Amino acid sequence: MVSIQRQRMTYIISDFLMTALAWFVFNIIRYFDVVEPRVHIHTLSAFLSLPTVWLGQVLFPVLMMGLYYLSGYYNVVFFKSRVEELISTFTTAVIGTIIIYFLAIFNDPIPDRMSNYALLMMLLGLLFAVVYSARLTITQITANRIRHGHLSFNTLIIGASHHAVKLKERLTHPTKGHTGFYKILGYVQTDSNHNDRWHHDLPVYHIDNIESACRQYGVKYLIIDSHRMEMQALLQIINRLLPLDLPILVSPTPFHLIASRPKLDNIKGEPLIDISHANMSESTRNLKRVGDIVFASVALILLSPVFAIISLCIKLDSPGPVFYTQERIGLRKSPFRIIKFRTMRTDAEMGGPALSSANDNRVTRIGRHLRKYRLDELPQFWNVIKGEMSIIGPRPEREFYIKQIMKRAPYYILVHQVRPGITSLGMVKHGYAGNVDEMIERLQYDLIYLENVSLTVDMKILIHTVSTVLKGRGV
Repeated sequence: MVSIQRQRMTYIISDFLMTALAWFVFNIIRYFDVVEPRVHIHTLSAFLSLPTVWLGQVLFPVLMMGLYYLSGYYNVVFFKSRVEELISTFTTAVIGTIIIYFLAIFNDPIPDRMSNYALLMMLLGLLFAVVYSARLTITQITANRIRHGHLSFNTLIIGASHHAVKLKERLTHPTKGHTGFYKILGYVQTDSNHNDRWHHDLPVYHIDNIESACRQYGVKYLIIDSHRMEMQALLQIINRLLPLDLPILVSPTPFHLIASRPKLDNIKGEPLIDISHANMSESTRNLKRVGDIVFASVALILLSPVFAIISLCIKLDSPGPVFYTQERIGLRKSPFRIIKFRTMRTDAEMGGPALSSANDNRVTRIGRHLRKYRLDELPQFWNVIKGEMSIIGPRPEREFYIKQIMKRAPYYILVHQVRPGITSLGMVKHGYAGNVDEMIERLQYDLIYLENVSLTVDMKILIHTVSTVLKGRGV
């Protein structure tokens, strides 16, 4: 077994060293082609010892590391696609070359445009060729280790039927591509196959004990045998597995029932689809998170005077705290405390959980205005910074209501593939939900969002949210 973090660090260290090497070689070429003939720095050592050159030797590799991160290259460290690896490396090399040109090369005394272009192409070629060669080497070595069974991760198959045994045989067959990566420790018996009397070659655990089994044996992957499994049963199993915070893979037989555009990564081996993550590219995932942090940080700073005014109004309007926290369920069913400005009386839920309505007499006078313009949601920017929420994503619900929704719409569990949001497509198209029926109706929009996650879609939702706030259509 090998650590995912160790593999990721191998790529990171390699990228940093190779980028530094590419920049160093480029500076040597740059000296003989541009600097020495025109600036008359007489020796290469004198040029390389200049403070600006040394500063660039440190800063530009760091800059490129930031681009590599945003590209999502480090998110998935095993089963890398050679084509995607090549495209990702070339794209970041192009972007990095353009940035470095305007930061460091633009003021070089280059007399003609063709020499300028040649220098740019030289930098691009070095950044791409040097970094990609090292990446491809690491990826190929890793693939060979997987192929020969020297690299594997402890895995449980969810299901204990005859077909589960056959799935295990395909996953561990030495000629089945890269699937030797999964070291199958046993099967997990579910309610749907408790009467199956098939003889098993590995231990069989019950799904009620899966958490302790995963912890005891260091399980890293869960594979659901979905053969002849109904959609509702599959979704209920996913509901049980998501809190384990492990990759959940499914054999794709019924997958068209729960997702219209499944993403298939492994062509050579057993076709398994990751259903613990939304249909989102790795670059989008990272850009979305960085954008969330930047946006929320700026918002908290700029809106601090508004926070102060709202806090004063709440204190003067009714007794009780300024902020109100409530447990909600977020990414992979992780509970967290959502933060809002208090808009109701402190005894609003003395009789138990109750949803708000348009003319709810529990809402305070200032609270009615805050809800109308959705200003009560502003403190959730802190939840965003903490990583509990995103700016855009399905609205988080309480466990009390989730249980009711799941009885009628078990596919609700799919919204836990992403971080919940301050605003969402459901909030834009439907608005607040006053009962479980309306929650299920709004859920349809959230599922559409999961299949269309992109920065462009997020921007459209954000623009519509701002319009809703300005027009006072929050309630």
